Amino acid sequence: SGSSNEDGSINTTSTSVSTTAGFSISKFTGTNSNPTVGHGLGAAPTFIIIKNLGTTEGWGVGGLHLNNWNNYIPLEGTDASYNDATMWNDTAPTSTVFTVGTGNITNDQESMVAYCFAPKQGFSKFGSYTGNGNNDGTFVFCGFRPAWLMIKQSDATGTWIVVDNKRDGYNSIDKNLSPANSNAEDSGTDRVDFLSNGFKIRVGSSSAWNGSGSNIIYMAFAEQPFVNSKG
Repeated sequence: SGSSNEDGSINTTSTSVSTTAGFSISKFTGTNSNPTVGHGLGAAPTFIIIKNLGTTEGWGVGGLHLNNWNNYIPLEGTDASYNDATMWNDTAPTSTVFTVGTGNITNDQESMVAYCFAPKQGFSKFGSYTGNGNNDGTFVFCGFRPAWLMIKQSDATGTWIVVDNKRDGYNSIDKNLSPANSNAEDSGTDRVDFLSNGFKIRVGSSSAWNGSGSNIIYMAFAEQPFVNSKG
């Protein structure tokens, strides 16, 4: 059930935190103003997913790699990211709080829930890569072998894509799902390789994975969270 967090200009009614995993869940009541909300991580989150629990408004996604918190993307749709100050008030989170604007998605006068993620070396990473449009695709360094990866082309329409190390169980990883729709699992060929220190895109024909010059955001979690003396 968590506990109240009083770091922000409005208090959360419940915040549950794992500083080890860099993940927190905060529940609060929106104000339709521009408040700050405590997240409890002790480090600035670089990826936040938020949902208005009281209405049919969609899910809102914000992150450092979405124009430095000036943009957002809906999780349930295929829209490109777009600038909207009513989402995050064009303000990056700090080590104690995140800021929401006046929009209904992030801060209606309803019960809201926010899932905040801060990167942890050897365990999680959140960022973006630039697609190159060919089968010798972009390599993304994570510092670990991923077990789970979600990507989204942020500068054009396209679905969110989720892959993992369980459904295929070997490279290349092809089976993927999208949280933006109810479609059955897709199983195209040669999509992505999970490597010991990151992932490499293996498809050049799909703009959603590897559009030439496209900005593609990602969140990745490790197969075996581990950090040695060299990071």
